[in-house]
Amino acid sequence: MKLATWNVNSIRSREGHVHRWLERVQPDILLLQEIKCESHAFPAFAFSGLGYRADAVGQKTYNGVAVLARCPFEVTHRALPGLPADDAQARYIELTAEGMTIIGIYLPNGNSGGPAGFDYKLTWMDALAARAAELLARDEPLVIAGDFNVCPTDDDLSPGALAPGDALVHAECRARFRKLLWLGLTDAVRALHPTGPLWTFWDYQAAAWPRDMGLRIDHVLLSPTLAERLTAAIPDRRERGEDQPSDHVPVLIEMD
Repeated sequence: MKLATWNVNSIRSREGHVHRWLERVQPDILLLQEIKCESHAFPAFAFSGLGYRADAVGQKTYNGVAVLARCPFEVTHRALPGLPADDAQARYIELTAEGMTIIGIYLPNGNSGGPAGFDYKLTWMDALAARAAELLARDEPLVIAGDFNVCPTDDDLSPGALAPGDALVHAECRARFRKLLWLGLTDAVRALHPTGPLWTFWDYQAAAWPRDMGLRIDHVLLSPTLAERLTAAIPDRRERGEDQPSDHVPVLIEMD
């Protein structure tokens, strides 16, 4: 079983990139973030010839998440339980596939919108932890994957890549990420690669890619039964070197 997550930074701009990556890597399930289109505008047909069925939770211009899978799946939630019913930001998709509950997220950045924007990020992370605790209490095989907009430790960013007060490294955000791990989830990449630079994001500015000034903010978290089956987990750096790439690369895991 191959499962991947990728913030594509506009599916309209990166449709060809995703198509080529699916042909090359052939994951069973690919979770996408920041598709930047409404649900009905997601180009599902473009991937159907490769055997992938699509479902998307989108909004005009901003945010948006989607799933592409070549195995049967059913979407069960299109918004994060616990948030206000009128929350219009498309950041969450939950589905069942292959006996697993799989959650794809595009967690708020927290640097925009002033204090209210940062508080929204914390509220979102609290609701995510509550949902994870609920599912883990049922002993369900669980995957939470996507763009978390959190560098969990100082090893997860290049020195000087972010200001100390940035929301991606803020103590309260890191504490909430640790809470997910304390619930019993395993950070798949760090489980197999405990140390070293494994960036998933390089900014378009300040020559971040040529200088390898990156961040690790895209993660795959696994419940205990799935962590035991983990055999591989790595960001695919190759994609950042393509023409007109996303500023993120896919993170791919494999399980027996």
